[in-house]
Amino acid sequence: MKTYKFVSWNVNGVRAVDKKEALKWVDEANIDILGLQEIKAQAEQIPASIFDKQYENVLVSSSAIKGRSGTALYTDITTTLEDNCRGVDVLDEGRINEAHFTLGDKDIAFFNVYFPNGQSKEERLVYKMEFYDRFLDHCEALKKEGKSIIICGDVNTAHKEIDLARPKANEKVSGFLPMERDWLDKFLSHGYIDTFRHVNDDKPDSYSWWSYRANARANNVGWRIDYFYVSDDLKDSVKDAYILSDVLGSDHCPIALEIEI
Repeated sequence: MKTYKFVSWNVNGVRAVDKKEALKWVDEANIDILGLQEIKAQAEQIPASIFDKQYENVLVSSSAIKGRSGTALYTDITTTLEDNCRGVDVLDEGRINEAHFTLGDKDIAFFNVYFPNGQSKEERLVYKMEFYDRFLDHCEALKKEGKSIIICGDVNTAHKEIDLARPKANEKVSGFLPMERDWLDKFLSHGYIDTFRHVNDDKPDSYSWWSYRANARANNVGWRIDYFYVSDDLKDSVKDAYILSDVLGSDHCPIALEIEI
């Protein structure tokens, strides 16, 4: 048995966090897979100085519109890097990295995802919900092929009232709408595990995103919208899941998952 450590972080601009040297902690963190979201950069624009460690496999998915969205995945695990999620990310916004690899007896499909935000206008909320459904269909098809699933990223929805500091005030805000929360119920009903809740039960005041306004982070007025999910067959392999709330540099903080296989 071996323990593997995965970390996910919405960096809100990889060049911005590089200027703050906010990714240097990665060098000492012994991360097997690092997934970054909202990098806001093309592959050639990612500074070589973000951290010193040289990962063997790097997959960058960039938006067709420069300066928006974007995801990047780094790993030393022997991996097949896939580019077959265009049927999910139909607007080519650079929202998904997909990697396939084997750990122990598990054939795994790993996803690093920056799910759409639905707050700007009604059309984006519609797109968000359609994206959710297309992504679930994609994962379910892989499960039928015998894949185990690991998903990390910014899901842009807080699932339960415990997952944000002010649920009543945000009932009509995208990110906590009944339709979004219902979709997460549907997603979990298909055999996926919210690893943080699996490990930590109803631990309160545990958030991964804070507004830049009104001193929200200092006061811990946040939302838990970043997740690690695993398919049910990996549930017993989950060793730990936690939030790295002390890591600064973005309006999000990193989250981590450790599995033992």
